Amino acid sequence: MCSEFAFALRGVGAEVGNGFALRDVSFELPTGYVMGLIGANGAGKTTTIRCLLGMRGFDTGEIDLLGHRVPGPIALRQDIGVVLDHTYLVGDWRLAEVERTLRPFYDRWDGDRYRQLLAEFGLDMRAKVKDLSRGMAMKLMIAVALSHRARLLVFDEPTSGLDPVARNELVGIIGDFLLDEGHSVLFSTHITSDLDRIGDYLTLIHGGRVVRTGPKDEILDAYRVVRGGPEDLSGLIGVELIGLRRTAAGAEALVRTEEATLLGGDVLVEAPTLEEIAIHIGSPPMKAAATQYGRSGATT
Repeated sequence: MCSEFAFALRGVGAEVGNGFALRDVSFELPTGYVMGLIGANGAGKTTTIRCLLGMRGFDTGEIDLLGHRVPGPIALRQDIGVVLDHTYLVGDWRLAEVERTLRPFYDRWDGDRYRQLLAEFGLDMRAKVKDLSRGMAMKLMIAVALSHRARLLVFDEPTSGLDPVARNELVGIIGDFLLDEGHSVLFSTHITSDLDRIGDYLTLIHGGRVVRTGPKDEILDAYRVVRGGPEDLSGLIGVELIGLRRTAAGAEALVRTEEATLLGGDVLVEAPTLEEIAIHIGSPPMKAAATQYGRSGATT
């Protein structure tokens, strides 16, 4: 793979079970940028990350990661820092033991950086992993990921247990990490405000398929939120209503920007926020509305 990309997934498919699978997942991240991976719970974000990291197999397609075809050499772990949505460390380890245990596995382990990050996060080296709150455990995992000078950081919902101050600190740390143009970040989250600040590229995933991927500004420009009265957004031709919600007070949906011109003048058309895109993309289709009003529901 050309070094201009931190990673690239091409046509990746994986059977997960219970009727769910990744289907033709394709997206890529240029080196030096942040990719936000957005989707509702169960959309396929974690499965995609596990395939990327070689933590689980995939049935079709190919993945390149930091210049290596996945599954790559064992040494590749030196260049990747991972923060999953759970702690994989032994509960009885004290934080000082975490360093002593992990240090031999990383050629570039930076003990000073580890202790500095623990101090910044308010973590005591004498504390045990099992006694940490979820937020504190996430801080520990972030400290570990940043302490062996990785080239790529992979975060899977890292801020879900953090308070706003700690989330702000993490955004600052990521900004410092990206001062090196050879560093890149994959950031899976449902807290879209984090990506509003640091995301360069976005990939929207729903039902195991990529809905859209590309630069953040292009994706924001690709959609419009439309709002109208209870009987509006009906009888439309050539317009897909994504995540249509209809109440006694009114109707709201996401549409593609090029289709917004087909709407009547009685509806309000606005530029969406990233959160609104995520909500509508992840909403289940309204089957009754699909029958009465034509095409509706989230794209897959």
